Amino acid sequence: MKNYGWLRKSIFLAAFLLVFIFSGLSFYRSRHLKEPLVAGDGLLEVKKLSHYFPGIKGSLNDANIYVLGKENSGAGGGAALVLGGSHAEEPAGRLAAWLLVENALVEAGRVFVIATANPSASTSTRPGGAYPPDYEIPTPWGRQKFRQGDRWSNPLDQWPDPEVYIHYPSRQQLAYMDIRNQNRTWPGRPDGTMTEKTCYAMTQLITKEKIDLVIDLHEAELQYPVISTIVAHQKGEDLAALASMMISSEEGFNIGVEYSPAALRGLSHREIGDHTQAIPLLLETPEPFLDATRGRTDRSLLLTGKDEFVMKAGRHGLLFEKLDESGWPIDVRVGRHLSSIIQILRVWTELHPDRPILMENVPSYAEVIARGTGYYLKNPDRAPAGKLFYE
Repeated sequence: MKNYGWLRKSIFLAAFLLVFIFSGLSFYRSRHLKEPLVAGDGLLEVKKLSHYFPGIKGSLNDANIYVLGKENSGAGGGAALVLGGSHAEEPAGRLAAWLLVENALVEAGRVFVIATANPSASTSTRPGGAYPPDYEIPTPWGRQKFRQGDRWSNPLDQWPDPEVYIHYPSRQQLAYMDIRNQNRTWPGRPDGTMTEKTCYAMTQLITKEKIDLVIDLHEAELQYPVISTIVAHQKGEDLAALASMMISSEEGFNIGVEYSPAALRGLSHREIGDHTQAIPLLLETPEPFLDATRGRTDRSLLLTGKDEFVMKAGRHGLLFEKLDESGWPIDVRVGRHLSSIIQILRVWTELHPDRPILMENVPSYAEVIARGTGYYLKNPDRAPAGKLFYE
């Protein structure tokens, strides 16, 4: 009887090589996907994060900084920084920041926008999470593709993790993987990991540009208690409370206020307030895609926010936000962020008329729901000269 062992081994080896090659190509395409951003008429200039800290130059996290305003609009005006993509698996934050750059007009003061605050995290997905590598937003001119991303920086860019992450400068002990979590590594340090250096660079930006207000855009699973809220440092409690009232009375949805716990270190809403002159606020919208009880983790769940298993968890009283058959669509989540930003800047200007930040032409919650997020994305094939950038 002939021995066909070598044949079986050859077949298994060929099958392995095919899977290895095709999966490798998929990972490569996902990591290197170029996302076009067409800056609008409100763009004043574009800088790199390394402008404020050269130690980040040459790394994937040398992010684009879009400065919105007019010539001399900063004279006598305030300055705000909007961060999208601190956690790249929370797409509403990135998309809201994207729409600001493509549409907003700043009449007084300046608004700095980092659409992808942790570019490294946008190039990978959560191991074992079965996340899709990307998703598409329909627009009047076609479909625009975006990377899905993860909560943590890509291990290809920062590895290995320590057994215990010791936060700088508080020395608080945190989970080992949070050394790659951009919302656990503020205020950063110049000789730290890539993620810490990224936060340090943004801290330098906040200090050098005399930023008054930092708005960090996030999403949260419905089983997490800090949801549908503005998280405020004690310096911004009055601002957050007034903005919450304005949003709830004028925008068609409710948003609460949570106060930043002084004992939990590394978060933007704590460390920016403690280490810079700026008032930090962190915004959370609901994202069922992140819930542990979810069903199939696909693009549909990401964009519609509909999941029967998360709904069942709600019927058992396990959720901190409501979920019904309408889900939490991406347009609702993006619109909530944009209207919250609009109202926060209005309240800021009323409280600080000597340092106004006046921004117009930003699509509101009602407008995004009516027309869709993609309606406000610009066609990169028709981008004016000097206005097309890639994230």
